[in-house]
This record gives sequence, C-alpha cells and structure tokens, in this order.
Amino acid sequence: MKLKQLEGLLGGLTQFPAPKVELEQYPTGLHIASRMLYTAENSFDDITGKVVADFGCGCGTLAVASALLDADIFFYLPFLILVAMVVIEINRHVIGIDIDPQSLELNSADLELDIDLIWSDIKNLNLKGFRVDTVVMNPPFGTRKKGTDMEFLSMGLKVASQAVYSLHKTSTREHIKKAALCDFNAVSAEVLCELRYDLPQSYKFHKKKEVDIAVDLWRFVPNARRSS
Repeated sequence: MKLKQLEGLLGGLTQFPAPKVELEQYPTGLHIASRMLYTAENSFDDITGKVVADFGCGCGTLAVASALLDADIFFYLPFLILVAMVVIEINRHVIGIDIDPQSLELNSADLELDIDLIWSDIKNLNLKGFRVDTVVMNPPFGTRKKGTDMEFLSMGLKVASQAVYSLHKTSTREHIKKAALCDFNAVSAEVLCELRYDLPQSYKFHKKKEVDIAVDLWRFVPNARRSS
C-alpha cells in the first residue's frame, strides 16, 4: 500500500467528539500516523504478518493503520487503572482494550473492522505466555500526570519481542533515550525522524486554535531480541 493511500483511508476515522483532559486525549494526526506505520512496515518489516499492539488507542488511528497494512492481531491498551487483572485468551482476530468506553464505541464503528473490544487498563493486562511482536503508541506526554509517558514506554518494552514505535516530545529526547537504554534495558533507541504534531484546540483552557509541537518518532528494540 502506498503512503498517500494509507493516509487517505485513515481520513475517514471518527475522532474524539468530547475528549477527556484527564486522559490527555488528542487525535493522532493522519500525517504522523500514516508515516509512523508506513516506516515501521517498509523500512523494518515490523507490521505485516506480525502481532501488533496499540497502547492507549483512543480513536484507534494507529491500530487501524496496522490493520490496513495487514497486521494479524492488534491490541488497544489504555493507561489508567480500572480493574484488578485482565487475562485474555488470544485468537487470530483483532482485540481492542481501552479505559474509555466512548472511544471503544468509536473504534467499533470505523471501517467495519472485526474488533473485539475490552474495557480495561494497560497496567492490569496479563499477556504472559503470549507473543506480541510490535508495539505502536502515541502515549500521553505526561502533562496531566507526570511519568505517564514512561509507564507506557516501560510496558511497551516488556511486551514487545521485536520493536516499539512511539511518539515523544523532541524536547525530552535525551531523557527518553536514557530511560529506554538504562532504566528499561532496551537494546537500542533510535530517533527515526522529527515530525510536527498539529495539536488542535480541544479544551476550554486552550487559547490558540492549534499548536505545533515538535515530536520524535522513536524505534526501540527490546531486550527480548537478545535471546531470540
């Protein structure tokens, strides 16, 4: 699939009608989402035929992009605690997991994808004994709850066996690299490119119509690769 075709298909997705500030809900732009997944597939072969997990899916843009690139299975994982423990028996179909039931409803309607949706939280999901190849995510930047972005990265590197793709503010580049390599034991942490995140006016406290934020597209290789 060509890049422009992928971006065009993502243009039909429904976005947050009433985003929740406590969840840092912002749509992942089509330009960023399409290039993120296109790069993961065409430069590294990390999507097609792989088990792909989308952490904190929101409206599901990254997960849908993964599906359009022919990923076998993908998960939507949220970041707030809701239940004590969730254990999933995996079949070869799409499973969506999120803390926000309204977001899950949006996912179920888009593109008629066959998705099983689970209302839960990343911290309480038990994937022991099940292999996830690639994690993709646009995590909260941690502006409402400090450290949330690190919780996502830590979990992604624990779950993925092949690679983690994630978006983080360019201003945090050195912190992200140090945390990945030193704290979370990643084999490598590489900035693939710097992108512009057009953050729309989503909440009452936003004074500008949109804000342009510099973000890095990272590819991390988890420690699991060393033993594979």
